[in-house]
Amino acid sequence: MPFSLRAAARLGLALLLVPCSWLVATAQAPKTYTSSEILLRLKKLNVVGSVMYIAAHPDDENTRLLAYLANGRLLETSYLSCTRGDGGQDLIGPELREQLGVIRTQELLAARRIDGAHQYFTRANDFGFSKTSAETFTIWDKEQVLSDMVWVIRQRRPDVLITRFPPDARAGHGHHQASAILAAEAFDAAGDPKRFPEQLKYVQAWQPKRLLWNTGSYFVKPGESMAGYLTLDAGGYNPLLGQSYGEIAAHSRSQHRSQGFGASAQRGEAPEYFQPVKGAAAQKDLFDGIDQTWNRVPGGAAIGKMVDEVVRKYDAANPSASVAELAKIHEALLRLRTGAKDFFWLDEKLTAIATLLQACAGIYAEATVNEPTLASGGETSVTYEILNRSALPITLNKVRLSKSHFPGDVTTITLDDPRVDAKQTAELTPGKRVTGTLPISSFTNALISQPYWLREPGSVGMYKFSEPESDFKSITHFVRGMPENAPVASVSFSYVVNGVPYYAITVPVQYKHTDPVLGELYQPLAVVPPVMVNIPAARAYVFADQQPKQVPVTLRAGQAGVGGSLALQVPAGWQAEPATVAFNLKNKDDEQTVNFTLRPLAGAAEGKSELHAVATVGGQQYSRGIQTIEYPHIPTQTLFPEATAPLVKLNVARGHTKNVGYLMGAGDEVPEALRQLGYTVSLLDPATDLTAERLAKYDAVVLGVRAYNVLDRLKTQQPELLKYVENGGTMLVQYVVNRGTVLPEIGPYPLSLSADRVTVEGAPVTFLSPKTPLLSAPNKITAADFQGWVQEQGLYYPSTWDAHYQTVIASHDPGETDKQSAILVAPYGKGRYIYTGLSLFRELPAGVPGAFRILANLVESGGK
Repeated sequence: MPFSLRAAARLGLALLLVPCSWLVATAQAPKTYTSSEILLRLKKLNVVGSVMYIAAHPDDENTRLLAYLANGRLLETSYLSCTRGDGGQDLIGPELREQLGVIRTQELLAARRIDGAHQYFTRANDFGFSKTSAETFTIWDKEQVLSDMVWVIRQRRPDVLITRFPPDARAGHGHHQASAILAAEAFDAAGDPKRFPEQLKYVQAWQPKRLLWNTGSYFVKPGESMAGYLTLDAGGYNPLLGQSYGEIAAHSRSQHRSQGFGASAQRGEAPEYFQPVKGAAAQKDLFDGIDQTWNRVPGGAAIGKMVDEVVRKYDAANPSASVAELAKIHEALLRLRTGAKDFFWLDEKLTAIATLLQACAGIYAEATVNEPTLASGGETSVTYEILNRSALPITLNKVRLSKSHFPGDVTTITLDDPRVDAKQTAELTPGKRVTGTLPISSFTNALISQPYWLREPGSVGMYKFSEPESDFKSITHFVRGMPENAPVASVSFSYVVNGVPYYAITVPVQYKHTDPVLGELYQPLAVVPPVMVNIPAARAYVFADQQPKQVPVTLRAGQAGVGGSLALQVPAGWQAEPATVAFNLKNKDDEQTVNFTLRPLAGAAEGKSELHAVATVGGQQYSRGIQTIEYPHIPTQTLFPEATAPLVKLNVARGHTKNVGYLMGAGDEVPEALRQLGYTVSLLDPATDLTAERLAKYDAVVLGVRAYNVLDRLKTQQPELLKYVENGGTMLVQYVVNRGTVLPEIGPYPLSLSADRVTVEGAPVTFLSPKTPLLSAPNKITAADFQGWVQEQGLYYPSTWDAHYQTVIASHDPGETDKQSAILVAPYGKGRYIYTGLSLFRELPAGVPGAFRILANLVESGGK
């Protein structure tokens, strides 16, 4: 009698037979495999080795090396990024901080789906550019980040660790340096059972063989030879994939769109260099002395021979012919596991075989809902579909719906539950779809779809999340280190092939719809609160006088028939009218916008505070909105931000400027800040509005962040902009990245952009020209205006500039000399050209009072 999955279940092995839910790609069309991809995965069954690459941010990873290791050497390959890149700049939209971290997380996952590696994280928060590891470790909780790194190493058991950066100043960014320092410490700590012993309840101590630094010519002094380094060629061609590893890498790296890292393909020889850091020496290869065959698994030698035979007999025109032999390998692995002390590689390969069985059998399965959201406490139906596209006799045995296990809301519909579809068995006739429905309900946690690292307030340097051990049944239930949430729900299909062992396919429950232009699209199912409360994103409410302003609050129904009251909560000294508003939303997704009138009273204190919007339904308060992030290269992301906004009582004056033309660059919220100050702002069309004649109606023209990096139109229209200045206009240019400008000169006179910046947001500021109008009119700028800034003071300051430019302020990070080019002003004809690297695009949405006063002076051109 064959060793069946029933027997496996009795031994507590059921989880081994289904690909781990973390590895199921959410918001993707169900994965299918070509014959050549199946062959590559069959060959990978016989490679029993693992490697992990470690760096600091999304886009730090060497995608070519990852592609080579995963698809050329067929190793289990992982990238561990310390952060999610929350502190970067956004080239594709206005999202910053946590929202940008969500985008960059998904960009990494998109990259990994291409290059074949796995993705992991620590809970370190990318707080912005840091110049030293010492500074980084004053903001990160070093021991906690190290613990996370050790956890992932023990979980994935890499034979070799590879760092992207050296542990010193050559790495540049302090986070880069810190990632290398932590990797070296984790190399030792992972194998030491005395370090982080609480982890050993779920994982074993693991000592990698060696740690190497993936160096290159960019880290080597001019003229220094690379001859002493360990070398490999990662530029080979993979005929099963039809691409070189350089081509795969270019496609992978180009997923980092928010950072502007589109890459061209490389073909041919591509040497990679490695310097040993810790562990056993390697003479010729990264994996010298490491057995990567089944011989490393007790009793596994026979498995290797069985896999060799499947590969030898593989028929690309008929992959289903391999199913019978794969089933025997699966059975043999289960038998090995019953007496094994170490399950790691057995479990890894069981998961791989489950995927291969599905791929070879040509089974297609999906589970969908007809709406993208489900209200907490609500219910809906899941439609499943399974299809046999081979000639094999396959029987569907059971269909099971499981809900997300985190946090604390664990419900599984068991096989004998009456809610399971009535079809207990169904012959999967080749080409004939089998469909059915399953009910889904009882989600009681309204934040289950919020990214797990954003559910609790963290700190500047660290994210925070809870993992109550009572929820855990195995290591797969941990979120720690994982890139994203598990799917809200999954459907498992158990099936029988040739009348012998039945297996399982698990797919996430997704929303599927058809776009008239883009066609069939998938989106993660999201659980939402019964009612959501939205205040316009990235808006600070600024009051320069006692005049009231309208605060629009939009309610959105997460379910039908939701009613209650809405209030705008404000600090002492402020008045919101009306005090409360009743609402009744009849249908799901109905919206109602309430305009509150907000005014400061005589006792309102100057400075920054916060307002909150709260809806009360049946005695329960709801204060989170909904934010959908949609870009074509990543799955749709749904976030639930608190319904809050900065509230700023400000002493700010305006001069002659009334009308401002704003040319958007990579995306920012500065136009809204200008409107809050009372300016009339028009967004300029780069195709039609950039002529001196059209610009003449504006008192000032402002270019958004990175405009000279992303707007090709500026190549031809720069003379028109300068003519506008020459005729008496004020032109304000916000920061421009020093690489990849669309034209060599961005100003009327030469200036050289650099990567110089002041990362300490509270760095003391010196006023170089105290009497300059930019510092005195219409507002007197003082040191107080640089207090309370967030993340950084400024970035991409010019390193040299023509004598026509006047410097205005200076500041510097600890241990450095003054940077004097945060603001450069040049009279040009009758007008003024101004370049500023000050991080206004961060400070204004955060409600920093001084940033508004500085912005007013810049567009007023010093009260001209």
